[in-house]
Amino acid sequence: MQLDGRTHSLQAAYAARQAVFVDQPAYVRIANDLRARIVSGQLAAGTRLPSRQELAVEYDAAQGVISEATKLLTREGLLVSRPGAGMFVRQRPQRRSLVRSWFRERQAGSPFRQQMEEQGRRGSWEYASETLQAPAEVRERLGLGEPDGDRHDVMRTTYTFSSDDEGPWMLSTSWEPLELTKGTPIAWPEAGEHAGLGVTHRMAAIGITVDAWDEEVWARVASPEEAKHLGIGAGSIVMVVERSYFAGELAVETCDIVVPAETTKLVYNGPVGDS
Repeated sequence: MQLDGRTHSLQAAYAARQAVFVDQPAYVRIANDLRARIVSGQLAAGTRLPSRQELAVEYDAAQGVISEATKLLTREGLLVSRPGAGMFVRQRPQRRSLVRSWFRERQAGSPFRQQMEEQGRRGSWEYASETLQAPAEVRERLGLGEPDGDRHDVMRTTYTFSSDDEGPWMLSTSWEPLELTKGTPIAWPEAGEHAGLGVTHRMAAIGITVDAWDEEVWARVASPEEAKHLGIGAGSIVMVVERSYFAGELAVETCDIVVPAETTKLVYNGPVGDS
């Protein structure tokens, strides 16, 4: 194939940029280069990528290699395919703030609903509760000890939290020990007079004073079910907030909160105590 001067220049520039990545597969090197061009703004949001054939010439690679590179960037959420139109640089979604504050949690009512109201949104959630025997990791977090046969020992409640204007914001799975709540007005978190309140106020209703909490945050790939419920692409990265509430040394609830990493930033705040 006869190459023009512009194509020669593009290939030379690419070779210079990728000289330090010679040990990586070709499709990864090409994806790295395209990613850098997207992040720098050289390929702006909404820009149509050159055709697979044009990219193959530019990168001096087989079209199959180009396909693997663009698939990788599509899984990362940087590209989107529009049937009949081609491949485009995806519009970057606006980041949303999810505030993690002890004093917010101490307020009456749903902390999520309060946060949505502060942002001029209307927050809502769907949920499902059931009793079961806690899995090993949850048992450790709640300090439940060894299971007693097949006896159910936790109430598990799964949530999908949404705002009316943007759809799903986060998923949450909460576990509460039945030895604390069984037979009380708060046994079912979303039923009765205390339905929808935060953990601290629900526990206070049965004489348990929650006085501490902790959170650990880590990232992983979303499960297929999580991706479906959050409306994000398969293979997207999510942040997991692993939270537990305590009354003294007693763990009264533990929870996994899952949010899309691309669209959510976690904001932590609180007062400074006396020295």
